[in-house]
Amino acid sequence: MAYIFSLFLLLGTVNLYAQNPLDRIPGVRGMRSGTGTGQDSLKRRDNTEDSITIRFRYLDTSRLMMLDSSVTDFRVRFPLPMDYTFLGNLGLAAKPYAFSPRMVSGWDPGFHAFDIYKLRLDRIKFYQTTRPFSQLGYLLGSKSEQIIHLLHTQNIQPNWNFAFQYDLINAPGFFKNQNTNHNRYLFNSLYQSKNRRYSLYFIFMGNSMQANENGGIKDDYDYLNDVVSFSERTTIPVQLGDYVPPGQGFLNSTLNTGNRQRSSTVFIRQQYDLGRRDSLVTDSTVVQLFYPKFRMEYNFQYSGHRFRYYDSQPDSVYYRKNYDFLLTPANGFNIEEKWSEMVNDFSLYSFPDDQNPQQFLKAGISLQNLTGRFEEGRRKYYNVFVHGEYRNKTKNKKWDMEAAGKFYLTGFNNGDFDVYGSLKRYLSKTLGFAQLGLQNVNRTPSFIYETSSSFSLGEQPSFSKENITRLFASLENDQRRWKLGASYYLVSNYTYFHDYYKADQATALFNVVNLSAEKTFRVGRRWHWLVNVQFNQRVGNGPVNMPLFFTHQRFGYEGNLGFKNLVFSTGLEGRYHTSYKADNYSPLQSQFFYQDTQTISLKLPDIAAYVHFRIRSFTTYFRLENLNTMRLKDGSFGFTNNNLAAPYYPYPGAQLRLGIFWGFVN
Repeated sequence: MAYIFSLFLLLGTVNLYAQNPLDRIPGVRGMRSGTGTGQDSLKRRDNTEDSITIRFRYLDTSRLMMLDSSVTDFRVRFPLPMDYTFLGNLGLAAKPYAFSPRMVSGWDPGFHAFDIYKLRLDRIKFYQTTRPFSQLGYLLGSKSEQIIHLLHTQNIQPNWNFAFQYDLINAPGFFKNQNTNHNRYLFNSLYQSKNRRYSLYFIFMGNSMQANENGGIKDDYDYLNDVVSFSERTTIPVQLGDYVPPGQGFLNSTLNTGNRQRSSTVFIRQQYDLGRRDSLVTDSTVVQLFYPKFRMEYNFQYSGHRFRYYDSQPDSVYYRKNYDFLLTPANGFNIEEKWSEMVNDFSLYSFPDDQNPQQFLKAGISLQNLTGRFEEGRRKYYNVFVHGEYRNKTKNKKWDMEAAGKFYLTGFNNGDFDVYGSLKRYLSKTLGFAQLGLQNVNRTPSFIYETSSSFSLGEQPSFSKENITRLFASLENDQRRWKLGASYYLVSNYTYFHDYYKADQATALFNVVNLSAEKTFRVGRRWHWLVNVQFNQRVGNGPVNMPLFFTHQRFGYEGNLGFKNLVFSTGLEGRYHTSYKADNYSPLQSQFFYQDTQTISLKLPDIAAYVHFRIRSFTTYFRLENLNTMRLKDGSFGFTNNNLAAPYYPYPGAQLRLGIFWGFVN
């Protein structure tokens, strides 16, 4: 083992195509090998020559943050969080175990099963870097599962940065007709004038989500426990796309039976500040400073959305049984809905303390124009809404206050509103930070519940506005590695689907309580035990399914094995939830729907073994997941003891994953 790591340490110091990898990410210096022609090998190296400082911030924050270079948590690189359930293959529909209603007012098309895989406007990173920086990532898993990640960012000038990002997720899956092929791309830029008065933000991003849907395995036989005839899981018959031959090829992108959802967005933000100029004089330079007192902001956003369900060879039994079709759809069955959205927004800011840009008062008004194209024609809608916000993170970092609201004055979503308030306070080194907050939303149900929607199968009733109130509190201490959280929901007029396509609304008031806790225990000098638990409880008769108890735990070694440039982590991790009536899934509408007849129970907790390490800027993840599926049955050994994610949707057997991520300073 020592020889292997010695080899990696040597490789970590070699230049690749004259590019110098970072010692660490971020901001820790790399060094040249010192073996170039004409160089004195005894010459003292300049430690700052290949250094880089890279920071980022999000669109609506002024707080600069550093890149996460830790290696223990694989989910930093992987799109699915541990507390999400998904339909058995990477890229298929996914949702949190805990209650997570939509807490945003206004227009919404209603398709969210693939949201976790998409780029989001509020999570776009705007970088500031002293050197051009590139990051390459490639993850290969069992059954030709692949994730590709490309990132490049650089400052054209000290006050002008751009970034490009591309991600691919492709996974054929362990069962028939569940191939996924997701692409997402991003180009963004931030320019600030030299006098720091004018700022220009630009974002162009797109998400292309494609998932073949098999409707789950057939229920006419116990296929999962017949390991003699069906040890190869791709031979198990499925409810949709059973005609598709198993084992589709490398990077296959054919849509046989399933969903294709695409969106693209152009966003432009312009800001102009009025305030006080100043300068900071050092021994060799003069740094220009600017303290804003008043800001004008204009935002323009144009988005296109396309939602499509396609079945090249429809199964007559499935559609008649689950969707009450009177006739079998013809080959090439297609349902499609398109939207275009344009938003013009104007806002004014006031900064009470010009020494603290993280304290401001904001007020604005927006005009939203919508055009929907459906199977039966085109419709146009509009909205006018006002919004306001107050933020104050004090300079001593003890208080963090935030209040925001939005109200729809007229238009399709007339009367919708949402409000949010939060107060965070530093208490002590022992207790860390405490937070209290309230959130309330009054919203029109998503458009998929409208009769006009292409995905609305039949006449829909007229639904009232949903109203959801959330009270939340948290206590966290990052230094001591623990946090506590609690949320209480009060829900009225909750809109949902049942029986695959039937829409309904729960008029009775019900409550949901969520409690969470996380703590990392130090078992030895280098051994750590992470414990994350959630408790979920519904109070009242509401159409919500959640496990009462969920836990994710990780136990492992974290250290360097005696090598200075090595960060090493290895151990076991697992997750478990109590039995519950999990939501089923409707492929045609790409919706999870409420059911109360079938209970999902884990045969064993999901268990994974991992080895993660980083040498300078080179990071490797090696994982063997779903070890809990191992069993000997009927004289046959294999990883066939599959857990279920939802009715008729099994999780896969053992999965081997190898991921490599490398950062470069150009």
